[in-house]
Amino acid sequence: MIKKSIVDMFRASLHGQLIQPGDADYDDARRVWNGIIDKHHALIVRCADDEDVISAVNFARTQGLLVAVRGGGHNVAGFGTCDEGIVIDLSLMKKIEIDTVERTARAQSGLMWGEFDKATQVHNLATTGGLVSTTGIAGFTLGGGFGWLVRKYGLTVDNLLLVDMVMANGQRLTANPSENADLFWGVCGGGGNFGVVTSFRYRLHDVGPLVYGGAIFYPAERAKECLQFYREWTSTMPDELSTLVAFLTAPPEPFVPKELIGMPMIVLVLCYAGSADEGELAIKPLRTFTHPEIDLIGPIPYLALQTIFDATSPKGIHAYWKAEYLNNLSDDAINVLVEHSAKMKSLSPFAAVHIHHWGGAIERANKDATAFAHRNARYVLNVVGLWMEHENAGKHIAWVHDFSQAMQPFSTGQTYLNFLGDEGSVRVKAAYDTKSYERLVALKNKYDPTNLFRLNQNIKPSGL
Repeated sequence: MIKKSIVDMFRASLHGQLIQPGDADYDDARRVWNGIIDKHHALIVRCADDEDVISAVNFARTQGLLVAVRGGGHNVAGFGTCDEGIVIDLSLMKKIEIDTVERTARAQSGLMWGEFDKATQVHNLATTGGLVSTTGIAGFTLGGGFGWLVRKYGLTVDNLLLVDMVMANGQRLTANPSENADLFWGVCGGGGNFGVVTSFRYRLHDVGPLVYGGAIFYPAERAKECLQFYREWTSTMPDELSTLVAFLTAPPEPFVPKELIGMPMIVLVLCYAGSADEGELAIKPLRTFTHPEIDLIGPIPYLALQTIFDATSPKGIHAYWKAEYLNNLSDDAINVLVEHSAKMKSLSPFAAVHIHHWGGAIERANKDATAFAHRNARYVLNVVGLWMEHENAGKHIAWVHDFSQAMQPFSTGQTYLNFLGDEGSVRVKAAYDTKSYERLVALKNKYDPTNLFRLNQNIKPSGL
């Protein structure tokens, strides 16, 4: 138990806010996106600036406190909070500066992707961002990051130019390819293991205000046919086209005919990062291979496309998922996907299965420039269990687990860091190749040898 006088001195040093149990906003402050997570921290520091972050890191280190760092709080494992320890909350740090000449954005770590996109779209600029607008830019970037621009412009880390950080010793560092280059390499895919990133500088691209994209719906009975088509189509796609296939339940939205609401569907969502005419030509095979039930593809504001999955991920929903890389969609793999997706009928309407197509700029990027690994995978599978608080969690978790186990014969055995739950060190290592993981351990030894920053997909120092 920390003495009240020490806590009071700490509070007085802050420009932001210190929240403790018993405070009026404590319960709200301790909650993160995933409703399964129910932690009770001792202190939460809502930092107003870098100086607050430095103070919080120094306080945590000297007092021997467990440290959680929270950007958007959207991590499925709930690493942005903890029991008994201190939460370094960056949500008040939302400044963003756009350089339209250099086409860059410098953004503080408390920003959500929706906020970032609104600022950059004022100038018809964007970088590869999240699929849900309430996802924080920080954790998303540190784990790699992909979205609707990824096959044209690469992962978010491929567009990262610089980070400002507070290290475990309280020192402030800037890292980029020429300054603290080893640290910059590690930050680009190594997660939050090395310090608290307080701001990012990104490369921006000409995007919007309209892009060619949206969603097209087919009945679930045609899922096998759709996936077989998708397998062949993705082998010929231009890099401008980023897509995903989703098994989901037709939502009660105005664009869904009443007779289809609540029906299982297979949906293809896409974005063409180019002209509308080129986009329409590129997706012609999608419209002609079979007749869709709903076709919502056309010119759409980029900001609208960036919110297309928001309704499926409200704050407080309960979430559990598992992800795998796939190198192909064989007929056997498709059969398993169709069989287990059909079991969603007995689950929450929020449950879904996502198959993301990779390649393009992801694969072409300089593989030695970032810690991010496994760029040669063709697809990312994410089995997404989502349900409301009153529902039976066990059946949702069992569905995800059984689905994941059934897909193991088709998995590469590797995984994508940002889709990884709290699954242990073996699965963390599966996000990297052996050489990269060894290099990340060496960086951890250098920058955080006591593992102060361990509430993450943790890369343990050698001595621990």
